[in-house]
Amino acid sequence: MFKTAMMTIMVSDLKRAVAFYAETLGCERGPQYGEHFAEIKAPGVSIGLHPGGKRPAIEHGRHVSLGLRVDDLDAAVKQLEARGVRFTPAPEDRGSRLAYFTDPDGNPLYLIELKWG
Repeated sequence: MFKTAMMTIMVSDLKRAVAFYAETLGCERGPQYGEHFAEIKAPGVSIGLHPGGKRPAIEHGRHVSLGLRVDDLDAAVKQLEARGVRFTPAPEDRGSRLAYFTDPDGNPLYLIELKWG
């Protein structure tokens, strides 16, 4: 029935969001439809970026976050920090290590390194 799934993230500036997800995070650019919608491809998920108006990010609902799995959390954090990404402290977990950050609109994202096979 379903061919693919897409997570849509509301952003205030499409050009800035595409640059963040493609250049800063290193995801693959997909099709872009003018200033109305852009698709970004991350492993296992397509991310739809959609301009949600010029409202402050604080008004957007925070019901989802996007997690990106990495093999080496320390190396990934170091690489993204060099690109200007700021991380907030994350609690230790028995089965994983996490690093939290946001996109330019304040949408929550995280890196996760699994400690088990």
